[in-house]
Amino acid sequence: MTENRNDVIRLNSECIKCLLNKYLNKLPVEPDESTKVMYFQKILQIIADADHSVSAPEIVAEVTKLQNNMFGKQEDYTELKKYYNALMDNVGKDLKNKLDESSDPLLLAIRYSMLGNYIDFGAMDSVDENKLREMLDKPSDVKLDENEFKNLTNDLKNAKKAVFITDNCGEIALDKLLISEIQKEYPSLDITIIVRGAPVLNDATTEDALQIGLDKVAKVISNGSDVAGTCLDKISDEAKGIIDSADVIIAKGQGNFETLRYCNKNVYYMFLCKCQLFADRCNVPRFTPMLLNDIRMN
Repeated sequence: MTENRNDVIRLNSECIKCLLNKYLNKLPVEPDESTKVMYFQKILQIIADADHSVSAPEIVAEVTKLQNNMFGKQEDYTELKKYYNALMDNVGKDLKNKLDESSDPLLLAIRYSMLGNYIDFGAMDSVDENKLREMLDKPSDVKLDENEFKNLTNDLKNAKKAVFITDNCGEIALDKLLISEIQKEYPSLDITIIVRGAPVLNDATTEDALQIGLDKVAKVISNGSDVAGTCLDKISDEAKGIIDSADVIIAKGQGNFETLRYCNKNVYYMFLCKCQLFADRCNVPRFTPMLLNDIRMN
C-alpha cells in the first residue's frame, strides 16, 4: 500500500542549504537592487512555504517558474541536449558491439546505463566528457548489489508489464541499449518508457527520445509534468495508470529517487551519487553507482 505523501519527510536541511547556495549566489541576470531583493525574498518564501513532504526537484520547478516570470526564460538546454544525445548515440553504437561480445550483456548494459547518469547539469556545474569516456571504458568498476541484481532479473522474468522512467539527455542513449537487452532476455515483457512532460534542466523529453530513436525500441510517453522527477500526484493520469499497473519499475537518476522514494512500489532505482548528501546518505564516495529497491530499503 502506498504511504500518504504527507506522512513522508523529503525536505531536509542539506537540500535547503544546497538550494539557497545555488539560487542566491547565482542570479539568472544582474537586476537592480530592488528586483534582486524581491527575487531573494520570493525564493526564501518558496522554501519557507514548502511542506516537509516536498522534494527538492519540486522546489526547483517553483524557482524556475519564478525566474521565468521575473527575468524571462532561463537556461535553455536545447542545443546542449541535442549535442549529448548525438554524442552518446554514437558512443552507444560502439558499446553495442561490446554487449554482443559479452557473456552477460544484461549486466553490462545496466552498468553502461548507470554510468550514463553522470550526464547531469542539474546536480553538477559541468560534465567532463573525458571522465565520462574513462568511466565507460571501465564498466566493471560498477559494483552492484548482487542480491538486488538477482531480484531485478527475477522480477523481470516473472513480470508482464514494466516501466522504464528516464532521467537525462545523452543518458537515454545508453538506456536504449539496456531496454533492448531486457527485451532480448524477456521477449514477452511489455515495456513502456516514460520521459519528462516539459523541458526541465537537461532531462529527457519526447523530443530527445525521438532524436535517438528510443520510440523504435518501446512505447514512449510523456509524464505531463515539468518537475525533474516523478511526483505521482503531479504526473498525467496516463503515466500514473501505467506506473500503477506495472509489475516492475526502473527509475533512473537522483530526481526520480527523491520524488518516488517511499511509494512502496516495486521500483528499482539506478543512479550515481552525484551530490554529497546522497553520498553521505548511502555511506559511499561520490559518483558511486547505486541499485536500490523501494520496498526493501530501510
